Amino acid sequence: MTMNSTAFDPITLEVLRHALAAVSEEMNANLIRSAFSPNIKERRDCSCAVFDPEGRMVAQAESIPVHLGAMPFSVAAAISKAQTFHPGDVIILNDPYYGGAHLPDITFIAPVFVRDELFAFVASRAHHADVGGKEPGSVAGDTTEIYQEGLRIPPVRLWNEGKLDQDLADLILLNVRTPEERMGDLSAQHAACETGIARMQALVHRFGSDLLTRGMAAVMDYSERRMRAQIKELPDGTAAYEDYLDGDGITDEPIRIRASVTVSGEKISVDFTGSSPAVAGPVNAVYAVTASATYFTLRAITDPDIPPNAGCYRPIEIIAPQGSVVNSDPPSPVVGGNLETSQRIVDVILGAFSKLCPERVIAACQGTMNNVTIGGINPRSGKAYTLYETIGGGFGARPNKDGVNGVHSHMTNTLNTPVEALESAYPLRVERYELIDGSGGNGRYRGGMGIRRDITIVGHTARVSLLTDRRRSHPYGLNGGAPGRTGENVLIRDSEEIPLPAKGTVTLFDGETVSIRTPGGGGYGIAQERAEQAIKSDHREGRI
Repeated sequence: MTMNSTAFDPITLEVLRHALAAVSEEMNANLIRSAFSPNIKERRDCSCAVFDPEGRMVAQAESIPVHLGAMPFSVAAAISKAQTFHPGDVIILNDPYYGGAHLPDITFIAPVFVRDELFAFVASRAHHADVGGKEPGSVAGDTTEIYQEGLRIPPVRLWNEGKLDQDLADLILLNVRTPEERMGDLSAQHAACETGIARMQALVHRFGSDLLTRGMAAVMDYSERRMRAQIKELPDGTAAYEDYLDGDGITDEPIRIRASVTVSGEKISVDFTGSSPAVAGPVNAVYAVTASATYFTLRAITDPDIPPNAGCYRPIEIIAPQGSVVNSDPPSPVVGGNLETSQRIVDVILGAFSKLCPERVIAACQGTMNNVTIGGINPRSGKAYTLYETIGGGFGARPNKDGVNGVHSHMTNTLNTPVEALESAYPLRVERYELIDGSGGNGRYRGGMGIRRDITIVGHTARVSLLTDRRRSHPYGLNGGAPGRTGENVLIRDSEEIPLPAKGTVTLFDGETVSIRTPGGGGYGIAQERAEQAIKSDHREGRI
């Protein structure tokens, strides 16, 4: 913490804090508005942030938690690799072992110059619906090495002093199935960075470089003070919890995720010792993803209104054993670590805190992103297409309120793909999209209900990849509440329902349907204590 941070004018600090956050939000809005793919345009699977010259995150758009907690690692890798920057440079990277999260998440990092001096960085991250690899959409549930998951891009300049490196762009586009869509989304990310640069320069013009520099440091120190104060309100002590992933797509062997949480004064330590070693399938997480999930959970436990930046995370220590499923080494496959393991990390940290401060903890949410990827040749255009989406489920019951039905939770904060947008863009038809009655766990407060989404292949043959979880292990209830119902994946062929694995890829033909039925949230409290009026409402709304 800087020596003069507590003396910084509080009114000016608030103005600067919100101005920096507004830069990130406008970047994100422009990225969404400019994007080509429904995954970014409709689902908003993207994030933007502002960093100081040392690569410390100062402000972020409130978008995708798993993106934002990991993005500082990408910026650090870009700074280390590039060494020097010039106006107009843009670094691109997606390699999880170079600070990324998984290969479909491509990050842009651009320097902000003021009077020929490096003043800050802006960054955008977006999930691209295809980056190559063994299956359309690059989110296969049965990969065994990262080379099968798509094109790996270390930190390299895609724009050099304002000029696109066409050779590098051609190399990237040659290795993806949907090059026009990819270039459109890459250009949207570039536009978002240009927006961030212009807005940061405008802030310097308005406030002066010295005040804004001191203000960025003060904003981080402010978040640190608030985080330390919140941690101090928690009871000191240590508690552990463990939970399991249903398998890695190669075997059905449960994969243990264990966290031991220690609160000591103004600091928190989260130790993942005891988690399974890295596995053969694609649910390994790199350290950046584990850190991201940890940061998200601790913000939720303390005060979500604390401005998220580097200062917020200074009181947090993370221990993740090298070579484990929460800190894997190359060439382990990792596409599902970002998507599924991150969710279980949240579950186990919350489970540990339920023993230290139960009044702050909700029952388990659905615990999966229910990743669905569909790809093939669009008979309308004769060109390749790839659909990627995640599907919501039940939100866990709270200590004083029911869970929410059919929403994305924890490490994903995306929207759904609207039926109209999906059917307009792809040769697919949504047959059913509905809540699953009774899927939330019973309790004094009931868990939210899961979702059923049935998608039919129209006029062609498609490859469908599933990367899901909580198909065998239930989302836990708390304080006597019942667990949520598990999810289910089903192939509907000639009116016959055929079970599908939680993770894997299958070929579907014209008229066949994949049905994704997502888990419900866990319940909270003893069911016999549920109010009579709430029970009547349960029957009306199909919760029972």
